[in-house]
Amino acid sequence: MIEAALRILDDQGLPNLSMRQLAESLGVRPGALYWYFDSKQALLADVSRRILAPMYSATVEGDSLHERALRTGVQLRDCLLAYRDGAELVSSSLALGLVVSPVHTKLGIDQQKPEDQHPLVLTAAEAVTHFVVGFTFHEQQRTQAEALGVTGAADDITPQAVANSSPAQGGEFRSVLELICHGLQTLEPSP
Repeated sequence: MIEAALRILDDQGLPNLSMRQLAESLGVRPGALYWYFDSKQALLADVSRRILAPMYSATVEGDSLHERALRTGVQLRDCLLAYRDGAELVSSSLALGLVVSPVHTKLGIDQQKPEDQHPLVLTAAEAVTHFVVGFTFHEQQRTQAEALGVTGAADDITPQAVANSSPAQGGEFRSVLELICHGLQTLEPSP
């Protein structure tokens, strides 16, 4: 069911990912899906977890918090870009508390006892999560708007151009993420 939902997401986008559309693609009645999912949000949360799944199997190397945060942010963006509207879908699931940010897990935050974590680690996880999800969400919206002809095609705002641009061009993903992560470096406690 999740694989079918991901196909709908990729082919038609998040607005068309409905219980009815999913049931139709599976050849079942929409009510049958409610045996597996309490609501559409529960379905979307499971789809979000599948989008984020590569984050949990990939290792993040780096001795310092800022190195791990940078690598984790890049991994998160890669996961979100793997599916059309991936960032919007994951953003909704995160906002509703239906999924846990993999950035928190990667930076070593215990979800059961976050109050026991160093405040800088919590701040780093929140900053990286919100920046990456928000940036990628906007990136995917621009791409869709261009594809639909809503905006004029601009070579400098395609995902590929953004990913390959230099810091001198300003605003691109890597330079802003590096700024956030290097800011962590100045605040990290000495070992």
